Amino acid sequence: MMTERQLEITRTFDAPRELVFQVWTESEHLAKWWGPKGTSIHVAKHELRPKGIFHYSMTSPDGHVMWGKFIYQEIVAPVRLVFLNGFSDAEGNTVPAPFGPDFADFPLQVSNVVTFTQEDNRTIVKLNSEPYDATPEQHEFFRGMFDSMRQGFGGTFDQLEQYLLEVQ
Repeated sequence: MMTERQLEITRTFDAPRELVFQVWTESEHLAKWWGPKGTSIHVAKHELRPKGIFHYSMTSPDGHVMWGKFIYQEIVAPVRLVFLNGFSDAEGNTVPAPFGPDFADFPLQVSNVVTFTQEDNRTIVKLNSEPYDATPEQHEFFRGMFDSMRQGFGGTFDQLEQYLLEVQ
């Protein structure tokens, strides 16, 4: 039985904290690296403020489109970013995960706390995620997805690492 409540991922980037925070919080940057490998991101709306949203679509190489959104909770530049995220429709309404009945217990929203720690000219990014306002079944399903989510975020963070090399 798994006892971890939160997914935790830590990654170190060879870039200053201010730049890493900037590429996490500006739409023109997010569109270049956020999401699964191979997808293209279209930013529909971005409001970097508490209760503001980042609403975007992800298009896979085969043309499948999914929508997602962040709802920002806390922004402490360049140290901390807190947001809820989940799937949405094109209008920005929160919807269940679009992967069919096997994902019925995937939480509607996930709370994310991202911290940015400067160490010399490198930045340590720590992501902690857990279901928000979720049932016990949704918490258990989320814990069961840790390995898959670590792999997915690994690919996303690989894209971030490459993007940071391009913008420095």
